[in-house]
Amino acid sequence: MSVSELYSQYTKVWIPDPDEVWRSAELTKDYKEGEKSLQLRLEDETIREYPIDVQGNQLPFLRNPDILVGENDLTALSYLHEPAVLHNLKVRFLESNHIYTYCGIVLVAINPYEQLPIYGQDVIYAYSGQNMGDMDPHIFAVAEEAYKQMARDEKNQSIIVSGESGAGKTVSAKYAMRYFATVSGSASDTNIEEKVLASSPIMEAIGNAKTTRNDNSSRFGKYIQIGFDKRYRIIGANMRTYLLEKSRVVFQADDERNYHIFYQLCAAASLPEFEELSLTCAEDFFYTSQGGDTSIEGVDDAEDFEKTRQAFTLLGVRESHQINIFKIIASILHLGNVEIQAERDGESCSISPEDEHLSNFCQLLGVEHSQMQHWLCHRKLVTTSETYVKTMSLQQVVNARNALAKHIYAQLFDWIVGHINKALHTSLKQHSFIGVLDIYGFETFDVNSFEQFCINYANEKLQQQFNLHVFKLEQEEYMKEQIPWTLIDFYDNQPCIDLIEAKLGILDLLDEECKVPKGTDQNWAQKLYDRHSGSQHFQKPRMSNTAFIVVHFADKVEYLSESFLEKNRDTVYEEQINILKASKFPLVADLFHDGKDSAPAAATSSKISVRSARPPLKASNKEHKKTVGHQFRTSLQLLMETLNTTTPHYVRCIKPNDEKLPFCFDPKRAVQQLRACGVLETIRISAAGYPSRWAYHDFYNRYRVLVKKKELANTDKKAICKSVLESLIKDPDKFQFGRTKIFFRAGQVAYLEKLRADKFRAATIMIQKTVRGWLQKVKYRRLKAATLTLQRYCRGHLARRLAEHLRRTRAAVVLQKQYRMRRAHQAYQRVHRATVVIQAFARGMFVRRLYHQVLREHKATIIQKHVRGWMARRRFQRLRAAAIVIQCGFRRLKAKQELKALKIEARSAEHLKRLNVGMENKVVQLQRKIDDQNKEFKMLSEQLSAITSTHATEVEKLKEELAGYQQSQGEDSSPQLQEEVESLRTELQRAHSERKVLEDAHTREKDELRKRVADLEQENALLKDEKDQLNNQILCQSKDESAQSSVQENLLMKKELEEERSRYQNLVKEYSRLEQRYDNLRDEMTIIKQIPGHRRNPSNQSSLESDSNYPSISTSEVGDAEDALQQVEEIGLEKAAMDLTLFLKLQKRVRELEQERKKLQVQLEKKEQQDSKKIPAEQPSSDLDLDQDADLAYNSLKRQELESENKKLKNELNELRKAVADQASEHSATHDTPDSYCLLLNQLKLAHEELEVRKEEVLILRSQIVSADQRRQAGKGSEPNINARTSWPNSEKHVDQEDAIEAYHGVCQTNSKAEDWRYLNEDGELGLAYQGLKQVARLLEAQLQAQSREHEEEVEGLKAQVEALKEEIDKQQQTFCQTLLLSPEAQVEFGIQQEMSRLTNENLDLKELVEKLEKNERKLKKQLKIYMKKVQDLEAAQALGQSERRRHELNRQVTVQRKEKDFQGMLEYHKEDEALLIRNLVTDLKPQALAGTVPCLPAYILYMCIRHADYVNDDLKLHSLLTSTINGIKKVLKKHSDDFEMTSFWLSNTCRLLHCLKQYSGDEGFMTQNTAKQNEHCLKNFDLTEYRQVLSDLSIQIYQQLIKISEGLLQPMIVSAMLENESIQGLSGVKPTGYRKRTSSLADGDKSYCLEAIIRQMNSFHTVMCDQGLDPEIILQVFKQLFYMINAVTLNNLLLRKDVCSWSTGMQLRYNISQLEEWLRGRNLHQREVAETMEPLIQAAQLLQLKKKSPEDAEAICSLCTALSTQQIVKILNLYTPLNEFEERVTVAFIRTIQAQLQERNDPQHLLLDFKHMFPVLFPFNPSSLTMDSIHIPACLNLEFLNEV
Repeated sequence: MSVSELYSQYTKVWIPDPDEVWRSAELTKDYKEGEKSLQLRLEDETIREYPIDVQGNQLPFLRNPDILVGENDLTALSYLHEPAVLHNLKVRFLESNHIYTYCGIVLVAINPYEQLPIYGQDVIYAYSGQNMGDMDPHIFAVAEEAYKQMARDEKNQSIIVSGESGAGKTVSAKYAMRYFATVSGSASDTNIEEKVLASSPIMEAIGNAKTTRNDNSSRFGKYIQIGFDKRYRIIGANMRTYLLEKSRVVFQADDERNYHIFYQLCAAASLPEFEELSLTCAEDFFYTSQGGDTSIEGVDDAEDFEKTRQAFTLLGVRESHQINIFKIIASILHLGNVEIQAERDGESCSISPEDEHLSNFCQLLGVEHSQMQHWLCHRKLVTTSETYVKTMSLQQVVNARNALAKHIYAQLFDWIVGHINKALHTSLKQHSFIGVLDIYGFETFDVNSFEQFCINYANEKLQQQFNLHVFKLEQEEYMKEQIPWTLIDFYDNQPCIDLIEAKLGILDLLDEECKVPKGTDQNWAQKLYDRHSGSQHFQKPRMSNTAFIVVHFADKVEYLSESFLEKNRDTVYEEQINILKASKFPLVADLFHDGKDSAPAAATSSKISVRSARPPLKASNKEHKKTVGHQFRTSLQLLMETLNTTTPHYVRCIKPNDEKLPFCFDPKRAVQQLRACGVLETIRISAAGYPSRWAYHDFYNRYRVLVKKKELANTDKKAICKSVLESLIKDPDKFQFGRTKIFFRAGQVAYLEKLRADKFRAATIMIQKTVRGWLQKVKYRRLKAATLTLQRYCRGHLARRLAEHLRRTRAAVVLQKQYRMRRAHQAYQRVHRATVVIQAFARGMFVRRLYHQVLREHKATIIQKHVRGWMARRRFQRLRAAAIVIQCGFRRLKAKQELKALKIEARSAEHLKRLNVGMENKVVQLQRKIDDQNKEFKMLSEQLSAITSTHATEVEKLKEELAGYQQSQGEDSSPQLQEEVESLRTELQRAHSERKVLEDAHTREKDELRKRVADLEQENALLKDEKDQLNNQILCQSKDESAQSSVQENLLMKKELEEERSRYQNLVKEYSRLEQRYDNLRDEMTIIKQIPGHRRNPSNQSSLESDSNYPSISTSEVGDAEDALQQVEEIGLEKAAMDLTLFLKLQKRVRELEQERKKLQVQLEKKEQQDSKKIPAEQPSSDLDLDQDADLAYNSLKRQELESENKKLKNELNELRKAVADQASEHSATHDTPDSYCLLLNQLKLAHEELEVRKEEVLILRSQIVSADQRRQAGKGSEPNINARTSWPNSEKHVDQEDAIEAYHGVCQTNSKAEDWRYLNEDGELGLAYQGLKQVARLLEAQLQAQSREHEEEVEGLKAQVEALKEEIDKQQQTFCQTLLLSPEAQVEFGIQQEMSRLTNENLDLKELVEKLEKNERKLKKQLKIYMKKVQDLEAAQALGQSERRRHELNRQVTVQRKEKDFQGMLEYHKEDEALLIRNLVTDLKPQALAGTVPCLPAYILYMCIRHADYVNDDLKLHSLLTSTINGIKKVLKKHSDDFEMTSFWLSNTCRLLHCLKQYSGDEGFMTQNTAKQNEHCLKNFDLTEYRQVLSDLSIQIYQQLIKISEGLLQPMIVSAMLENESIQGLSGVKPTGYRKRTSSLADGDKSYCLEAIIRQMNSFHTVMCDQGLDPEIILQVFKQLFYMINAVTLNNLLLRKDVCSWSTGMQLRYNISQLEEWLRGRNLHQREVAETMEPLIQAAQLLQLKKKSPEDAEAICSLCTALSTQQIVKILNLYTPLNEFEERVTVAFIRTIQAQLQERNDPQHLLLDFKHMFPVLFPFNPSSLTMDSIHIPACLNLEFLNEV
């Protein structure tokens, strides 16, 4: 293939660019060899001439076809070079938001600087067990590859994570360890995986810091070995650390921080346990404030410190050790703040003895203050003869102090690492391990020092190992495919490594210079110049004599030699160390007493015995000291030996920008890191050989369009591929034929893609030409026919239009004539009417004008009259007001004078005395006057009575005298006497009238009061009636609403029921898992004890076997604690311990007794307090009496309210219980939603709220009435308190507050008139009424006191209940707080446990209520049954005797007996035959043995045995049979844990046995479909409700095992059949792929399934379940679960695989789904619930097929994909990949449009579906139509010992 063919017109190339590194351009004309430039068009449409180096023939890099852009693997690119790699990474990162990309064996990870939802548990499970190339690139895929290779090859693995600071190395290593901890689990109960993950917060706190490039930069390297046992479960871990950056402890650059632990400790300094540390904020310490800002945005140091302490606790670090660790860290901060004062000579310095920070430092470390003060400023010089103490200068003291601080921190760091290793160490034997290396990447700064030199030295070693490994893999691939091996030239950095570590290398010379007494950095640099100036990897800068340049594999780095010697020596004065060794704290002394070298912790403690793969370097002759460089070289050598014995996996982390912006890509920084981390070297090695590799099948499918028709007749695809390539590519060196693959040189795949595109383009042009010609012909014929038709219609239309015109012309003439005549007539009429109107209006105008003039004159006269009157009145008022003002002023003056005089007189003491004396005298006088008036009143009354009697006699006498005088005198009269008589009469009448008025007033007021009370009672009755009417209306309305909204309520109730059922079945599943784990551990212990080897148990065995852990039957009457204890004694301690229900009942009974004891104790204490209060005599005042009376009245009222409310609540509770019981029975029988139950609850809630409101109103009203009465009576003081409120007949009823107060005021006014009752009491009636009221008041007072005491006792009881509730709430709050401290998984588990205990307690409460109500009934029934049994036995004995006599007589004559007529559907067996029955019917039974018999025959036989035990009333036999049956079923299922037929067989039999126990239980709800014969087979003596629950739980466990088996059989087929297999041949195309499937796929083999395999498997499932008589409803639920699993697995793989997100895959998916739906319809299983499970997959397939361009397309996608979340839609659009260049990619703008339209959705945050989710199963009641007496037992069951009864 010539250059001119490659560089033709429209070819895209890459040209260098100073800003974007590489820029894309397109050739505008063909290139011919020898031309000096290329004509290019850039992406911005600018034309550019690109010069070419003719001598070097340096043409620009070719760009890959668009179809290859965005590949998962960079090696899949046809053109492998730097711009192609950079562009592919940029497209994936910015457009698709994919941060992971493969590059051969390397995973390139770009830091997104944003949290992505791709690391959840669902993603871990999705990658678990998958091949590395099957899924999208991910750190989990690398971890799974390492884990799988360790398990398959039994070889140790390593994951090497490297990159710049801030590239995400630590996070990647953390996720890898999290993956291992999740998929492998722990081999013991020590939770070692949690400890491994818990080490991360500690190491981040003490080893990470903020830098200018990263807020959480790891300042050390670490290698974590995770150990596994033979089952590949985590058993332990070990950590090695490398080159901690100690200089950061004492120095930080601008905008950087010290290690996180310092700031965390300062943030928590206010805690009480840290007061002794004497810490303040971080800004106050020198070692933490040099970088400026001490905080990090978005980071809470206090919260992180709490996580660090929790991690310490989890790893077993005691609280005392933690405090000591924090003391040491705090002492370092205080040491940095010690003030050093220089002396005048400049050669010495001192520290003040009063230095606070030095005192804190010595106190925290437990060392002597004086010694530390002295040796910080002095040093000891030891010679052969003497020892000198020398002072140090200020700079030397500062250096010594900093060195001491660094040494203390380094020793503490090593101690913590060692303690973590101890916590992660295990005594179990390690079978293999996976190492995770998190180490610094290649670094180059403006100023590079000793740390950067060591880091780059380590990267040189790792790069060499990486190059050798890549070269080795290439060689293995070529040898495996039998390709001729040619040596590939690759970069070898061994010379650079020799420059650093060989004899007299840089490190060797550095160590030598450190030994020289007066060695300096300048001398060492000069030695380097002299020694290595001729090396190609060493250079000397032009402008410096203290720096040197090392040419590393990634770049040239200039190192400044300053401080190299000091950092390499790491000198700490011995005197200071000796002081620390003498510390009184053991931890501090142990840090410095250890005799080991300062190599990193655990570097020598590793148990790995490895040997270098190549001969070690020859060391120098001189003996090295333990310098930092020597230590690092030793630990690095050990690391390389470890890595060389493992299989490495590489993760290269890339930092996309320096500003830490999310999804922002800087090409310059990216290229720099790609060069440094070896990715481009991998590309170069791959490009030097055959980078593109195709399987023969894939190549044939992709490029068969290039094959000639005659060659397609050949069936050998390998031969076809060879002939095609030989004809298309003339150069045989450009490709090689391997055993299974075709190998291509770089660029050949792009050439083949070009040929394929040209072929398609030519075919497309031919198709377009033909179709366009045919379309034009069709169009011409259509136009011609249309033209003829139009002409015909147009001519007819013109003729018709002419005729119409003539008719219209004639009609117009007639219309004009009539119209003109009509218009003239109308004009005349209009003129005539206008004239008449004008005349009328003119005449009226003149008349009205005259009238208005007269009217105005009259009104003016009236206005003048009123104005004059108003003016006169206003003048008079003004004069009168002035006079009044004058009078007021004068009177005010006089009043002020008089007031002033009165005030002066009032202020005098004599006046006050006179007033007091006068008042006292007045009081005494008034009292005496009252007494005198009373006496006088009595005397006058007596005199009046006497005078009245005498007056009557005198009147009679005078009448007689008058009559005689009249007779004697005639007509003479005495005027005076008559006047006197008249006056007496008038006085008497007036007295009678006044008395009558008073009596009428009293009677009227009394009647009004009674009427008011009656009105109130009537109003209360009306309110009550209104309330009842409202309740009835609410009931009717609720019934109507319930009828209208029944569908919604049914859905809600069904959803809640499903959730509750799901939670319960999850609990059953968890119980089964724990039980299975217990059984596995027990079996494992047994095997270990018996066999001295290791045997692996299958991990998927079901946990279905247990001992007798079932509740006894109801006839045992476990109703209270005594019965429960008796049952424990009968069952036995071992079995009773497993009886959860019984245990909870006993526990609850103990709690109730404890509460009763506390209640009695509280009552006793209160009684004693009351007795003690009664001893001292109290004489309360009248005010206190009033208060007590008020309290007493209020308490009485409240007690009455509480009593009435208590009665109402009891009644409502009884009604509610009755309704619940009725509804429960209806629900169990019909399984309908309890609508009436919800209605009852709502009504009860409304009634309760109304009752609360009414009660509060009554209490407030009555308390106001009482207080008002008491104030009135207290103000009077002379009359007793008449408590009239107690006499109201309807005091319990609710009344209006204003009405009640008004009525009571009326009573009080009547009572107030009793002051002058003596005046009114002429007949003595009021006195008697008053005395009677007093007696009634005393009686009521006594009753109120008794009631108040009872009320107080009730209040105390309520308070005790409140206290108990408060205690329970406190416990729940404590539990909640403890739960918050747990991990999310532990929180879920703890919540499940709490919910289970709560539900169990509620269930027990309900059971106890039922049992208490039925206990007496059961006892009576039991006694009655005993007597009935005795009577039946007596009658049976008599009948048996008669039948025996008859049988003896008949045997002599008849030989044929008909026993079948006597068979009652019961089977009898002896107790000793029970084990044989279980063995033959359960344990050893094969489903094939019952083929052709009645389905579920074992269930019927077991029920007939149960019925006989019930018939003979043998509860022990019944209990033993059911327990043995259940345990036998569990053993069978455990033995056949992977047998679908056996599991389905026992699921059907268990369900049938459960249905029989329901059908023949005697409950009417289950007997609606029974025949009369079946009703005779019901149980008579026992209630097996609890055993039905146990069988239901067992059915759930069997169902879950059935689903697990079926999913295990189906899951390996799903991905291959649904996504990879071509159901529609020729539809899908194959894209170029990399060589990812290098190991795993070969080991697993090529297992390809088609959709027919899934359908065949489901046919098998359906046939087995139908043949074994499984209920259709359960079969439907099984396939609903299986179809959900198919949907979830397929959709998850679709979301994680870029290669299957295409239009053709959507077509294949839709076809496959339609086939599955057709299968469902053929089996009558196509119901809405099953079809809905596939809806997300259907919508995903439609999404792949829809157009994705315009906003209308976006709206269509949003309206269609309702079952997919926003994340899933965006993920599919990002993954969408065209299969050819004719199909366009989805643009970023379109995806943003989708996100904007879907942002209002409230979707879940998870991306993947939980394929392990299991729907709750429901076992509907399905009665059998068979009768027990019609069932035949086949002889193959060997049940001859069963006797038919």
